Amino acid sequence: MTEHVQTAHSAAAHSTASGDVDSSFSVSALFRRIERADLFRVAAVLVLTVTVSIIQLAVANPTWAMRLTVSCTVIGLVIGCWPIVKESWEDLRARKMSMDLSMLIAIVAAATIGQWLTSLVIVVFVLLAEILEDLCMWQGKDALSDLMSFLPDQVRLRIDESKIRNVPLSQIHPGQVIVVAPGGRIPVDGTVIAGASDVDESRITGESMPVYRDVGTAVYSGSVNQDGALEIEVSQVGEDSSYGRIVRALADAQSSSAPVQRLADTLATALVLIAVVGAVATWFLTGDLRSAISVIIVAGSCGVVAGTPLAMLASMARAARRGAFVKDGLHMESLSKVDTVIFDKTGTLTSGAPEVTRVIAAAGIDGSELLSVAASAESYSEHPLGKAIVRYAAAHDVRTHAVERFESIAGRGVRCMIEGTAIVVGTRSFMPHSGEAGIDGAAPEADVRHATARSVDTRTGSLDAESSVYVSRNGRYMGRIMLADEPHEHAAGAVAELRRRGVRVMMLTGDRKEVAVAVAGRLGIQQVHAELLPEDKASLVKQERAAGHRVAMVGDGVNDAPVLALADVGIAMGSGTDIARESADVILISSDINDVTSLLFTARRARGVIIFNFVGTVVVDLLGMVLAAFGILTPLLSAMVHVGSESAFILNSARLIPGREKRFNHPRK
Repeated sequence: MTEHVQTAHSAAAHSTASGDVDSSFSVSALFRRIERADLFRVAAVLVLTVTVSIIQLAVANPTWAMRLTVSCTVIGLVIGCWPIVKESWEDLRARKMSMDLSMLIAIVAAATIGQWLTSLVIVVFVLLAEILEDLCMWQGKDALSDLMSFLPDQVRLRIDESKIRNVPLSQIHPGQVIVVAPGGRIPVDGTVIAGASDVDESRITGESMPVYRDVGTAVYSGSVNQDGALEIEVSQVGEDSSYGRIVRALADAQSSSAPVQRLADTLATALVLIAVVGAVATWFLTGDLRSAISVIIVAGSCGVVAGTPLAMLASMARAARRGAFVKDGLHMESLSKVDTVIFDKTGTLTSGAPEVTRVIAAAGIDGSELLSVAASAESYSEHPLGKAIVRYAAAHDVRTHAVERFESIAGRGVRCMIEGTAIVVGTRSFMPHSGEAGIDGAAPEADVRHATARSVDTRTGSLDAESSVYVSRNGRYMGRIMLADEPHEHAAGAVAELRRRGVRVMMLTGDRKEVAVAVAGRLGIQQVHAELLPEDKASLVKQERAAGHRVAMVGDGVNDAPVLALADVGIAMGSGTDIARESADVILISSDINDVTSLLFTARRARGVIIFNFVGTVVVDLLGMVLAAFGILTPLLSAMVHVGSESAFILNSARLIPGREKRFNHPRK
């Protein structure tokens, strides 16, 4: 069956490469996917099967009837059994008992005892079942293949002010400028430098409505330009682009084998061996070779062998359609067992774009001076709070200074030298304290009490804690800057849905406890751990796993990378840092918290389908073998049960395959 699956995959890739990405499902499209040799083989064996049945009913002369029946059967078996013989030989060389080998034994045995029509019917059923399996696998692989062949081969490169040339995408480099016409596919990550348009980013973010992009905004490869021409300065292209990394991860995922797939192969081998042993026992005890053959025929394990990878591929494709890209089938399986989701706060549950609310300078320090020092020190920082301070200073035309010996300490803050003075910017505990190495000027006690100040939202009456960033110069406290970070719009709903489904939800943060508790209260999270360093977060995740919980960690920052790697499944927000995305097992390109819930439940649904197929296959096979051993199931009925159950389980997995969508233009309102 491996050959058939590879052929189906090649056909899928060929179709998508030729531009049939958005075509809707049709019967004619399915027939085009089937190899002509397979169609001929099935048609020929089917005609010969009908011929044999007519001969047995219509030809009165027993001698001629037997000669014609044997001749047609031999021809049919030679034509129809070739792929089965080929697969069986490969299995024998690999010292593996497979369903193809067991069915070949049954076909030969049926013909040997004179069950000519039965042997041909079995061949027809087996060939049809393998075609059905190929078509379902093609549908699953094609849902990923259309992602892989989506980008155009040629792009329009601006040479100078008046000249544009079509060049291969492979020749584009960062820094060049490309032109994307209305309706064109955006092949690179970059920044719009001219033009404005609505852009369909649904393939990347899962957002169904187009997003307006104009000069200065970022665009991503895999998006579709809609109603205006765009000139884009290239920042990333090919495998380095966001879409390229996704495609590479999905390509790796297709070739990987999850543990549940190895379990399916083991179960299939066990069922075949049980069927062979049962057939020998039936023959030995009853002497009825016909019943013994029926025992072998009725056992079918292709429902789990083919249905399991199909369910995994289909679930990964369904997740990818929503902008959640799982790097390996192993991670999809792990997601299905997760019972605890741990969120980082900043940039994950909150917008990650905090804004400065107050600048509180110490006595004798000017507010502009405090802001200037803080913005200068944070100019190299990747932390959202640091970036917010830099933005605020720039918006208020506050001058910054050159920085030397910059050092970032995860979970604490930054240190640097500015014009010969030692600057420390970060948490309260990171500030120099009097008596430590002779440094004076710790934050005054009166100001520390205000560090837990809360501001009341007059519209809702809810308490919202602010984050504080402290600043010291040469060991002397200069003041603090207060910032607020609003929760994501859908975060509370996502948390509620997770809890409704029985998933434990926790929040980890390096922020102060007051801030963490306030945010958690608004989101309905009861388990909160605050003021944590990266090593503290890692220790907590280890504790949860040691307690027997299956943990998914969701984060976006540099300091989240080690924790993402430690969790059973690490989930990185697409808006996060490169190192977080590299460390994670799953990337949420949309950065939408709701996608965490949909991803988790897609994985659970796939696991439920696989378990149903496992249990159903075992029950049908064992019951069928018992009925066949007692002579209740004839070889023909056994073949029908075999193919019927196998097809039902494969189609059950195929239910996970996402429907193929047409893209529509949505004018900007």
